Amino acid sequence: MKFKGLVGTEMLKSSIAKCALVTCMLAVPAQAIAQTPKPIKQHKAWGAYTYNDSRAGKICYILSIPTIKEPGDRDHGDVFFLVSQKPDGSAAFEPQVEVGYPLKANAAVTVTVDGKPFKMFSQGNNAWLEDVSKESDLIAAMRVGRSMKVSGQSSRGTQTNYTYSLSGVTAALNEVANCK
Repeated sequence: MKFKGLVGTEMLKSSIAKCALVTCMLAVPAQAIAQTPKPIKQHKAWGAYTYNDSRAGKICYILSIPTIKEPGDRDHGDVFFLVSQKPDGSAAFEPQVEVGYPLKANAAVTVTVDGKPFKMFSQGNNAWLEDVSKESDLIAAMRVGRSMKVSGQSSRGTQTNYTYSLSGVTAALNEVANCK
């Protein structure tokens, strides 16, 4: 499959493989991952993917990497914004941030879509929405938005900011909406 979009082909493929290896989608042991993710289709800045999990079955998700990482003089490691289907079989999506370093405990992470903020909580290298009832609001904002920013703080106290293009997010979400 040919990758297109705002990110480099090899960088995106490598990032996806790393993401699966560190079990970025689910809080499951590493041995629960049955295989490397398979690309479904790239939609500009967002890719649609699937992999089989030995406990949850087929997992479908979309993923993007930031177009801007701040501060620019730091090694951020692999940074992703993911939206996965809920493993309960519903049509709902679960947004998640993964960064390449531990986030500060009890410090909020904020996702802002075209000026509308959404608060997340962090655990280790990941963050999820504090209020799960806001997941559909964030997804709706992403579908109509142009840009998304994620702000947080590392365990060392460094303030970090990531900017994502939302170009292609609607097509990617539609791609995985009925993925089973």
